[in-house]
Amino acid sequence: MSDTAAAPPGLVRPRPRTSRSRSRGYALTVRTIGPVALLVLWWTASATGVLTPDVLASPAEVLRAVGELWGNGQLPDALTTSLTRSGLGLLIGLAAGLVLGITTGFTRLGDELLDSSLQTLRTIPFLSLVPLFMVWFGINETAKILLIAVATTFPMYVSTSSGVRNTDPKLIEAMRSFGMGRLALVREVVLPGALPSLLAGLRLSMTLSVIALIAAEEINATAGIGYLMSQAQSYARTDILAVCILVYGLLGLTADILVRLLERVLMPWRTPQGATR
Repeated sequence: MSDTAAAPPGLVRPRPRTSRSRSRGYALTVRTIGPVALLVLWWTASATGVLTPDVLASPAEVLRAVGELWGNGQLPDALTTSLTRSGLGLLIGLAAGLVLGITTGFTRLGDELLDSSLQTLRTIPFLSLVPLFMVWFGINETAKILLIAVATTFPMYVSTSSGVRNTDPKLIEAMRSFGMGRLALVREVVLPGALPSLLAGLRLSMTLSVIALIAAEEINATAGIGYLMSQAQSYARTDILAVCILVYGLLGLTADILVRLLERVLMPWRTPQGATR
């Protein structure tokens, strides 16, 4: 008698799914198809006259504007100012979100006292706070930095609180039975266990810091990328407007890439999503 039974009529024998690894060069090539296609479409529309300079400058004009702004020092100065605002606001927001998330996720009292209020505040669009911040802090740098800080606090808070809550309670009890204190538990057990959630919150907060930077620099800015945009708008310089928009996009992309690299360093055992599909 045969060891393997024949498949019933009309059915096929299942085949195990095999994973196909992809080289980094192939993945990079696929990722660049979209941006290159958009660039070609933009150049073609400008060359054929579908896009006129008063609507959107051509790629060549945008490159000339980059050279102009970099040569006279306006672009480096604006980048330095904007990155300083975004960086300071992001650091304040990350610190606040981390502390609040640990407090509400690790202690029942903190959860009962703070979580409902923070969840309510989280639903308020940070753009609606711009007029109030202008009344409270004026039009100086404080209002801009705090607006970015508020925008970046809540993604980090939600991710941290969720990650801390999902820490294995049996592991926490085991460490307590060995006499480990609360601070040591948070440092040695809770935060390492919540690392995937912390990095997810960091990624969202860094991306949102760029979005908040755009809004913050609309508060009567006299320096930064937003100031360049307002000046270009006054003179209908679509080439400089395109440069500023691209700079904002590159800042967001760079922030996302940095977090991805940090994930690979801190969690090398994780396979990149879709790498073996």
